[in-house]
Amino acid sequence: MSALLLVLAAAFFVELSTSIGKQEVASKKETLYAVAFLGGIWSTIILILYTLFNSHAWVFSLTSLPTFSLRAVLEVLLLFVSVSAVQQADRSTFAFLRMLTIPLLLLVDLSLGYILSPLQIIGMFFIMTVPLYLFQRSGMSKKGKLLSLASAVLAVITISLYKFNITHFNSVEAEQTLMHVLLILVIILTAWIRGHENVFRYLTHPLCIIQSLAAGVAGVCMSFAYAFAPASLVVALKRSFELFASLISGNIIFHEKKLFMKISAFLFAALGIVLMSVALV
Repeated sequence: MSALLLVLAAAFFVELSTSIGKQEVASKKETLYAVAFLGGIWSTIILILYTLFNSHAWVFSLTSLPTFSLRAVLEVLLLFVSVSAVQQADRSTFAFLRMLTIPLLLLVDLSLGYILSPLQIIGMFFIMTVPLYLFQRSGMSKKGKLLSLASAVLAVITISLYKFNITHFNSVEAEQTLMHVLLILVIILTAWIRGHENVFRYLTHPLCIIQSLAAGVAGVCMSFAYAFAPASLVVALKRSFELFASLISGNIIFHEKKLFMKISAFLFAALGIVLMSVALV
């Protein structure tokens, strides 16, 4: 139940932040560097403050450096791929294709020893038919498809490394605080060197503050959700909730087409979501 509530909260806040960022970039009020910075700054600050006041929660093993370093490199790549994909692709296209992360994570979870029931595996199958259905019926826009697919595959590796580290070496607080600080530093330096941009100036704009705070809450919720359940189950719930939110925002805010086709596909996936959630409630 804890994982379910954390993921639901994260999905709501990430859609709020993403929709604001997509609109701001489209109107040329934000750059991609700004979106990346606003998406990570508050979750970084929240994690730093939490660890300062809960020093006993800080556990970081030097043995984790090889997997932590590999994850850091891939997280940087995933960050910029995902930000670009969000801006290029329709909200629903991005959300549907990101669901392809789920079956790959299932294989990883099974290899790590997690036991999933037959109903949960059937639920995964139902969820996976949704992108294939939309491709066949041309319910997806072609814009940003490759980037969306790349982000889905990269997410499998980074999530698996994260789950491995917090299971065998580090606490959630230590793993995520160090990773968030690293990513924020990369964004700030990249924006300054390549874009000649001071991303901190966006924190003076009220809408940007809402965007960044929403992303911060979502990031923290997801960080702790992985501690309560197998990664494949958490991601299945996350992708599903985000998909529903993206269908709504895509139609209302961005005027995307073929809403009824996408809703019918989501309703079919809903059965899979219910089956996958059995172990969490």
